[in-house]
Amino acid sequence: MLDTGRIVIVGAGLGALYAALELAPHPVLVISPEPLGRGASSSWAQGGVAAAMERPDSPEAHAADTQRAGAGTVDSRVAAMVTRVARDHILDLTELGTPFDRDAAGNYVMNREAAHSAARVVRVKGDQAGHRIMQTLITAVRAARHVQVLENTQAVRLETNEDGVSGVWISRADTPSAPVLIRTPAVLLAGGGSGGLYAHTTNPPRIRGQVIGLAARAGARLADPEFVQFHPTAFDIGEDPAPLATEALRGEGAVLINAEGARFMLPVHPDAELAPRDIVARAIFAETQAGRRPMLDTRAALGAEVLSRFPTVAQTCARAGIDPVTEPIPVAVAAHYHMGGVEADMQGRSSLRNLWVCGEASSTGLHGANRLASNGLLEALVYARNAAQDIAAQLQTAADCAEIAPEFPVGGCPMDAKALTTLRETMTAFVGVRRDAAGLRRALAILARLEAEQAEDENFVNMCATATLIAAAALARQESRGGHYRDDYPETDPAQAQRTRITLAEALAIRARVQEDFQ
Repeated sequence: MLDTGRIVIVGAGLGALYAALELAPHPVLVISPEPLGRGASSSWAQGGVAAAMERPDSPEAHAADTQRAGAGTVDSRVAAMVTRVARDHILDLTELGTPFDRDAAGNYVMNREAAHSAARVVRVKGDQAGHRIMQTLITAVRAARHVQVLENTQAVRLETNEDGVSGVWISRADTPSAPVLIRTPAVLLAGGGSGGLYAHTTNPPRIRGQVIGLAARAGARLADPEFVQFHPTAFDIGEDPAPLATEALRGEGAVLINAEGARFMLPVHPDAELAPRDIVARAIFAETQAGRRPMLDTRAALGAEVLSRFPTVAQTCARAGIDPVTEPIPVAVAAHYHMGGVEADMQGRSSLRNLWVCGEASSTGLHGANRLASNGLLEALVYARNAAQDIAAQLQTAADCAEIAPEFPVGGCPMDAKALTTLRETMTAFVGVRRDAAGLRRALAILARLEAEQAEDENFVNMCATATLIAAAALARQESRGGHYRDDYPETDPAQAQRTRITLAEALAIRARVQEDFQ
């Protein structure tokens, strides 16, 4: 056991690093499963950050679009707060050195993405916003004397007592080890979402719901776990994770066609390719199921400019032997973003004392049932600052702390690759783009078996906890709304237009009732 006066931040993505800088001069310990900059979803974010920067756009219009995309369950107070401060965060990132795209006059280049009523997405070199913002923050964190980063370490469990969360159990992330307890006055969870729980995902390999799961196991309340966003246009080239064909391409006029050359979105929605993501995702999934391979066609809209304006997309195409100037890009649906997570209030506080959360691991009420494009990085920034300010206010004085050097005992066990594959395939097959009661019940039964078989692997148990929460909440929501679609309840029920609140104990009770039917 190690005692530290440092605030422990679990995760090393945009929210984690932004919060670490905001906490100065309070000493901070960042738990990073990989070397900084690797393995964080933030680094892979291609679209940008949504913000109403100039008139005639406004925070009110941005909030209205957020609520419309969220399918009736967005917290209007949260949407108003986040969109009101969005511009401030763009200016702050610019001051830190983020090279956002500018025109000849020095104005921010504003881009439009799906379901936005105006061009309000700030990017870096077309599709490199996440990567370049992360590089800016990493440089600042490396230079910050109050921040210690423990790389190649992971959180596996929270320590609690009658006063709330009192510490974090960590282990090595690069090799099996027994865990070590770090006692701390405050914990901020900023460790990403759960896309890697699915066999087809755009998320980095380690993003598999572990942080959400360890909070749930400690008793934290979850919100909206059933709402998983599936990105419509992941590259269908056999890679895991699946590279992302950014939504910005459709914003620039790229169209979706099938193997027969037909634009299949035209009869589906008035906005065609710019319809909300859940609608586009189901349409692409239907084309795949029907054997008409869906493809993203940038030829007429961008021509050769796709190579210079979207370098990440161009690199992926080159790797797959695709020439986007002359050929359409094969695409498929992939798990991309989790609207649900650990419930957080406007200050980023969870239901447990001394535990805050920000970023994709949280559920703030901003996204509702379907996240508006490029609101993810924005939410991470806003809640990282809110949480940091709230933590600092509660700790009041900043004390000097020596750096810690944990020594991990021999122990632990490697992840069972077969069990992980079964978990991911189960989630894709039964808790994916389209769901029904029979499939969800089967998924819960499989999850119960997997968890029992892998009970000694806390990392795997954390994944199973999050997967169970998603499936149990999806079974309980007997309607279709946003990213949650039920074949057996295809209509939206106005009586269910409220957020889900659920604990792991409640989800396990649902799972136990299902298990009885499979025994």
